[in-house]
Amino acid sequence: MKFRLWPRSLIGQLVFAVALMLFVAQAINFALLVRGQKQQTLAHGGGMAVARIIDAVDRDRRGDFRSGPRAGRDDPRDGPHEHERAQKLVISDAPVPVPTGAVRLPDLADYVEDLLHGADVTARSVDAWALPQRPRLRANFPGRTVIVSAQIDGRYFAVRSRIATGGNRLQGFLVWQTLSLYLLLLVPIMVIAWRAAAPLRDLTRAARASPALRDATPLEEEGPSDVRDLIIAFNAYRGRIATMLSDKDRMLGAVGHDLRTPLASLRVRVEQVDDDALRDKMIASIEEMAAMLTDILALARSGAGTEGREPVALRGLVEELAADYRERGKDVTVGAAVDDAVMARPLLLRRALRNLIDNAAAYGQRARLSVERAPGEVRIVVSDDGPGLTDEQIRTLIEPFARGEQSRNRATGGSGLGLSIARDIAEGEGGTLTLVNHDGGGLDAVVVLPSAT
Repeated sequence: MKFRLWPRSLIGQLVFAVALMLFVAQAINFALLVRGQKQQTLAHGGGMAVARIIDAVDRDRRGDFRSGPRAGRDDPRDGPHEHERAQKLVISDAPVPVPTGAVRLPDLADYVEDLLHGADVTARSVDAWALPQRPRLRANFPGRTVIVSAQIDGRYFAVRSRIATGGNRLQGFLVWQTLSLYLLLLVPIMVIAWRAAAPLRDLTRAARASPALRDATPLEEEGPSDVRDLIIAFNAYRGRIATMLSDKDRMLGAVGHDLRTPLASLRVRVEQVDDDALRDKMIASIEEMAAMLTDILALARSGAGTEGREPVALRGLVEELAADYRERGKDVTVGAAVDDAVMARPLLLRRALRNLIDNAAAYGQRARLSVERAPGEVRIVVSDDGPGLTDEQIRTLIEPFARGEQSRNRATGGSGLGLSIARDIAEGEGGTLTLVNHDGGGLDAVVVLPSAT
C-alpha cells in the first residue's frame, strides 16, 4: 500500500501546508534565537572575564600584586579549590590545573581570545571551563560559574565569571509560542476552508447525478465569491440541459405521433392486398417498423416521463417477472434474492429487467435472476448459460443499435436497443448496468441501484 503524505481534500491540504510552513518558520526562529542566546551568553561571561584579565595584566605590569605577601599569586600549598572559593583572580607562573568535574568550553575560549586580540593583548594560550553547579545554589543563582585562563607575558591569569543557562526556558517558550500560533492560525484556516469546501461537495454530488433525472433544482449559492460564481454557472448550465431534454421529448413525441399515423393507415391499405404471401410480408415489415419506432422512442425517453419514484421490493419484482416468463414457456428462474427495496419508477425498472431477461433467454437458453445486497446499494443480476461475450463486444453492445447477432431479423436479434434502454433506465434511477462474463461460460447483466434502506 502506497503511503500518501499529502492529503487529498482542500481542508487537509491547506492545514497541512500552513502547519508545515509554520513548523519550518519556527525551526528557523529557534535556530536564530539559540544562536543569539549563545552570542549573548558569550558576550556576558566572556566580556567580564576579559575585562578582569586586562585589568589584572595592567596591575601586574605596574607591580601592584608584588607589594604584599602572596599578593594574589598562587601559593603551591593551596589547592585549586581553595583559590576558587577564596578569590576570583589567580596569577601563576604555571598552567592553572583543570578543576575536578569541570567541562571544557572551547567556544568561550575562542571568544575570549578574539576579544583579547582586539584589545591588543597577546595571549598565547586561552582556555575555559564550566564548574559543576552546586545543588543549593541552583535556585538562587541559575547561571554557571566558569574559569577563564590566559597566558600573557609568560604568566597565567585565571579569572572566575558566570554565564547564563536559559536553554530550557527558551525551548519551553518556543513550544508554547508554536502551539499558540497553531491555534490562532489553523482554526481560522480550517473554518475558511470548510466554508469553501462544503458548497464544493454539494456541487460535486450534483454534477455526478445523471442528467436523465431531470433534477434542475438550483443549488444554494454560498461560500466565497469564486465558489458562488461557479455554482451560478453550474445552475445555468444544468437549466439549459433540462430545457434541451424537454424540447427533445416534445420533438420525439411529435415525431412518434406523426409516424404512427401513416403506419396505421398503411397497415389498413395493406390488408386489402389479395396476394396472401405479399400481404403477410408487407404486414411483417410494417410491424417491424412500428416495433423499431417504439424501441427508438423508449430509448430517447428513458429517464423521462411523469411516473413518480416509489419503494420497489426487488424480491417480489423478480419473482413476478420470472412467473410471467414461465407462463409463456421461457426458462426463467429465481435464485438467491434478498428482501431489499430501492427508490425507483416501477414501470421503467420492469422494462429494463425485461430487456435483460429477453436477451438472456434468446442468447443463453435460460435466465436466472438474483438480488444481492452490498453496502449502500443493491445488485440485480440476470445470468445466462450462453457462450459469453468478448471484451470488445461488451464495450460495443451497450451502445444503441449494436447487436451480437448481425442480421436485422427481429425474431433472432431485435433492433439492438434493448441493452441501451436498460442502461439508460438504470442510470436514470441513479445506478449502473454492467456486463460481466462469469466462470464456466455465460454472461451476467448486473444492475446496481442505491438501496432505499
